[in-house]
Amino acid sequence: MSLKDFTRNKWVKFSFWAALYVAWVIWLGNFWFLFGLIVVFDIFITRKVHWNFWKKRYKEGEKPSAVNEWLDALIFAVIVVTFINIFFIQAFKIPSSSMESSLYTGDHLFVSKLTYGPRVPETPLTIPFTHNTIFGHESYSTLIQKPYRRLKGIREVRKGDYVVFGFPNGDTVLRKAPVEDYHALVRMLGQQTVDGFGEIIVRPDDKKDHYVKRCVATPGDTLEVRDGFVWVNGEQQTIYPGVQLTYTVITTGQKINSKTLDKIGINTAELFYDPSLPGYPMMPLTAEMLEEIKAIPNVVSVDPDLDIDPVGCSKEIFPFTEDSGWTRDYFGPLWIPKKGETVEINDRNLPLYERIISVYEDGDVASALADGRYTFKQDYYFMMGDNRHNSLDSRYWGFVPEDHLVGRPLVVWLSTRQGSRFPKNIRWGRFLKFV
Repeated sequence: MSLKDFTRNKWVKFSFWAALYVAWVIWLGNFWFLFGLIVVFDIFITRKVHWNFWKKRYKEGEKPSAVNEWLDALIFAVIVVTFINIFFIQAFKIPSSSMESSLYTGDHLFVSKLTYGPRVPETPLTIPFTHNTIFGHESYSTLIQKPYRRLKGIREVRKGDYVVFGFPNGDTVLRKAPVEDYHALVRMLGQQTVDGFGEIIVRPDDKKDHYVKRCVATPGDTLEVRDGFVWVNGEQQTIYPGVQLTYTVITTGQKINSKTLDKIGINTAELFYDPSLPGYPMMPLTAEMLEEIKAIPNVVSVDPDLDIDPVGCSKEIFPFTEDSGWTRDYFGPLWIPKKGETVEINDRNLPLYERIISVYEDGDVASALADGRYTFKQDYYFMMGDNRHNSLDSRYWGFVPEDHLVGRPLVVWLSTRQGSRFPKNIRWGRFLKFV
């Protein structure tokens, strides 16, 4: 038997696909799906059932229908791509500048769900190729809701990883302003005012908007931010090449040449020149950019724009208490909750864990207070944007639960600039760039 005849043999085909199917069932951990082997057997061996019922079976000599062939290709594509998106890789787009100069606004990413393990869909009734909305309305139905479950991944989240996750505060959104942090609006404006903004939507955990940040602390770590830089377990964390803070740049009275700024790599869309300084009150710079800016002849001084005054931060900075004394640049120390660990619960530290107990773990805050302790049911993480002074991250809304993790970005397959036309809008240097 030739190799060609061997690969075309129906029993060989069945054995190959049956082995793959069994491996997937074992990974999925639901052995009721083994009954699907009957379908695999019929597809390759007995061929009694017309499983692709939408596709017409042509008689000998009958001309194929182009419409039917296109329909068959479309349905096949939907099934395959949906399967890949759920269990392996999904495409995402960076919508904001919170990760510059590491990941840019307009970067299109392929995100690996295998790295941390894919989540089995909790809200399976969803229109294909959508996440949570279509034409301004929900693209899913909550008629069927399943408990959270994650399949085995390659490894755990590590400090320094870029991570895509569901926005923790995205459980409640305003229909007319879905990207706003509803809970922050309530703190700042009051419940009654926010209720007047329009319809309020409650979303399941797996239908929250996706964010991408860098993981700076993992379960069991103690995190602190000093002078805008991260310290973990008493040691300063590596300052990654893309991490940037904002600085006040004073000049001799002239603007810095825009071509010079572009060459350095500064996002000029975020800059404005204040002639009363004279200079730039908020210029985002990495450590490398900082040295280049200092070397420009008409630059007089460069000082970090650090938030040192906690007054007024109580409604903005986690845990939203007046006595924390925390700001975006002076934050913590804060212990990151770890599954199975027990902490003392009292009126003073309750704001740190109240949302974890009542929302993420569906517990009873009153019982935890009465017991004076609480044992965490899952792991938590602390995420920060590399654009440290222009990033709504864990400093503003707290911990990221393990069940909110989506995946790890692998590669930038396309990057586009806003406000430019093709081909100038393409960042060719970021094409197929691994991250």
